Amino acid sequence: MRDVITALAYLAIQSVVDPMEPNRNTEPPKYTIATLGRFWTGPNVLTLSRLVLVIPLVVLVATRGSLYWILILTFIAAGTDWFDGRLARWSHTVSDWGKVLDPLVDKIGAGAIVLALVWRGDIPLWYVAILATRDLLVVLGGIRIGRQAGVVPSSIVAGKLAVTSVAVTVLAALLEADPPVMRFCLIASTVLLVYSFLRYVGRYFSLMRMARREAAGASDEMPVADPTLRHNTGS
Repeated sequence: MRDVITALAYLAIQSVVDPMEPNRNTEPPKYTIATLGRFWTGPNVLTLSRLVLVIPLVVLVATRGSLYWILILTFIAAGTDWFDGRLARWSHTVSDWGKVLDPLVDKIGAGAIVLALVWRGDIPLWYVAILATRDLLVVLGGIRIGRQAGVVPSSIVAGKLAVTSVAVTVLAALLEADPPVMRFCLIASTVLLVYSFLRYVGRYFSLMRMARREAAGASDEMPVADPTLRHNTGS
């Protein structure tokens, strides 16, 4: 359960940290059920309500329903996403649960819509496989960095561009773009996903090397007992 909470917390960190401000030498937050605060608050209920909106939205997408209603439900969901954080601040009910739930619900909703587009044949399965594998490896790498290096890894610009390209690709699929346009979106998005993943891999090894050097330096600075000194027990 602790690993699950750590993964969710990492997703939250990736969503809220400024990509231009790397948080090096910062202790990662220790998330447990006890430290996440109150669960049932107004803002958290509003966040969870987006999951309810996802159900009819996914059905409409999968069955090629009315684009008008798809847009309405999307705007309502976006409105709750905007309002829940402000409600938490106005009502003084900001909690770590909210920081974890907000990006998690967004990812569940986005993932469900993408799968609906796969179901109706507008997005290929190989694209979703690349997207899911990349996100999973980035999350697992971030968790390991947090444990080994004591660093909260922030998002990078390439990662933000990749996420934006995915959103554009999904929008093109929803609007049933012409095949050449859809093909361009898929190729461009895949290139950005792979490029951003390689950047994350490079940063992963860089931070792990830094952690090993710091650990080696700390061990070298530890005082070593003088072997010539002996505790005299005979007097």
